[in-house]
Amino acid sequence: MSQEPDQHASLGGMYSDYFLDYASYVILERAVPHLLDGLKPVQRRILHSMKELDDGRYNKVANVVGNTMKYHPHGDQAIGDAMVQLGQKDLLIDCQGNWGNTLTGDGAAASRYIEARLTKFALEITFNPKTTQWTPSYDGRNKEPLTLPVKFPLLLAQGVEGIAVGLACKMLPHNFNELLDAAVCVLRDQPFELLPDFPTGGIMDASDYRDGLRGGKIRVRGKIDLDKKGLLRITEIPFGTTTGNVMDSIVAAADKGKIKIARIEDNTAEHADILVHLPAGADPETSRDALYAFTDCELSISPNACVIADGKPQFIGVSEILKRNVHQTRELLKTELEIRLGELAEKWHFSSLEKIFIENRIYRDIEECTTWEAVIKAIDDGLKPFKKLLKREVTEDDIVRLTEIKIKRISKFDSFKADEEIKSLEKDIEETEKNLRNLTKFTIRWFEELKKKYGAGRERRTIVSSFEKVDRTQVVAATETLYLDRKNGFAGYGLKKEEPLEKCSTLDDLVTFTQDGKMRVVKVADKVFVGQKPLHVAILRKDEDLVYSMMYRDGKDGAILAKRFKLGGITRDKEYDLTKGTPGSRVLYFAIHKTEEESAGQMLLVHLKAALRMRNLIRPFHFAEIAIKGRSSGGNVVTKHGIEKIVRAPKDYDPNVGA
Repeated sequence: MSQEPDQHASLGGMYSDYFLDYASYVILERAVPHLLDGLKPVQRRILHSMKELDDGRYNKVANVVGNTMKYHPHGDQAIGDAMVQLGQKDLLIDCQGNWGNTLTGDGAAASRYIEARLTKFALEITFNPKTTQWTPSYDGRNKEPLTLPVKFPLLLAQGVEGIAVGLACKMLPHNFNELLDAAVCVLRDQPFELLPDFPTGGIMDASDYRDGLRGGKIRVRGKIDLDKKGLLRITEIPFGTTTGNVMDSIVAAADKGKIKIARIEDNTAEHADILVHLPAGADPETSRDALYAFTDCELSISPNACVIADGKPQFIGVSEILKRNVHQTRELLKTELEIRLGELAEKWHFSSLEKIFIENRIYRDIEECTTWEAVIKAIDDGLKPFKKLLKREVTEDDIVRLTEIKIKRISKFDSFKADEEIKSLEKDIEETEKNLRNLTKFTIRWFEELKKKYGAGRERRTIVSSFEKVDRTQVVAATETLYLDRKNGFAGYGLKKEEPLEKCSTLDDLVTFTQDGKMRVVKVADKVFVGQKPLHVAILRKDEDLVYSMMYRDGKDGAILAKRFKLGGITRDKEYDLTKGTPGSRVLYFAIHKTEEESAGQMLLVHLKAALRMRNLIRPFHFAEIAIKGRSSGGNVVTKHGIEKIVRAPKDYDPNVGA
């Protein structure tokens, strides 16, 4: 008996095939929304199930979940969670009961306690069985829509997030009215711009949004008001977080000494309301900047516009998504108009046929007929003189429908009403044909009507602004003290028994200079090594443009050189040599000045070692004689003779006296 060849040549091949199947399923059937209706499969099935159950009244969510399980094979918990998320977007589902709070992160009540029905907006833009493509459900017992015929950019209005195998989707929500305005711009070939709008409000810097594509980024801030002296009130929070998370992040930042607060209160109900009480003497503006720098009061969000289009995941910008949705809406409206035109034409045809049949008493021609064929022929013969008045051929089905007219209708037939009905149908046909001829204008009116009917109360909530990122080192609270152990060469805020230098924060950097002319920048810590008997240790203030003056000996017996320099760009934990690098070099003089003028005013007296034929052993040196250069410059030669010491010149020193 012959055996079928193994489908997989190896175990690796089997895993490869199975993984690809699984990845494709997760991407196409679970995590990523479809371009045409903007819905994930579970969302589409929930809405289809709600339409199936719709009778205008609220349904228990548990009932909707149970009905949806006919279409979605992943359990009631997944369906219930997806339905709650859909309901919280306040667009397609009319919710009743406790559906949770997106501000606080509180969950919804159990599905047996809450109810839902479709909104009027959802019924108007989402469903039409005549324009829906159907497919069998997973078990073949039912049929479900491939995609819903949505006549609105639903994906951009709701936003969606999903994680698949090897890719993720993160579409941010956009403003309802702005989407409709942009849709009209698309149809009129006018420019438009789409920026996110969040239900939580806040302030947004979308200068790097990049149309929602990968690599883009937006920064969102909560709204923080200076309520009164010593009190900050957070009334709006960034999208993607909760009031609880914001409070936890503030408390954590305070515990780490990054900000100073006295206490914090949460009065959030329908709207966010977090009170941050500041300690006495705290600057409110600096404290607000610190909240943006160190807490969830400011967040960065990275969008990733990924959708299923043409049977595969594609990365498409929000502008292109809107254009495709608008063109799809136009085609759906065209299809609906064509279907309506056909239905109106059919209704006009039978109304006219019925009028001819009754007014001309053709029904009497069948009184003598003994067979069904004779009945059909008699009616057909009676209609022949009038067929030219009709717009299409009379079929046998038309004649059969005429035979089904009840005697009561014939006896009460009103010719005037029949004429009025036919005229009304002709008017509707003419209007429908006009709309088809002017399809773009009709689509524009469709979007404008949607805005008029449903746009009230959907104004933009997130303020679009541009703001600089807060420099964390400038606003962090200086809650620590920097100490120096000169003998052993350690510095840090944990050496509390040593020499105090200055106030600092846990985010600061230390700059250290040693006697051998080495400089290093390190992050401040409890205890960090700065070199044996350091020359200078200080907090590096990036906002200070200091000028450093130095005089050093090049090697053990080399010349004496002087230099003035600024630090410039530095890399943390990298050692920089401020001398020429000759072994044995030693710094003889070191000073720091806040301004170039102050630095240029230095005058030193260099005392030389006594040598043969040397009469003047004291040489004045003025730092104004050398220019300010980079830290890597070698410096200018002061003398090649050995020196005894270097001292500052007295204020009344005159270099010409005794020369």
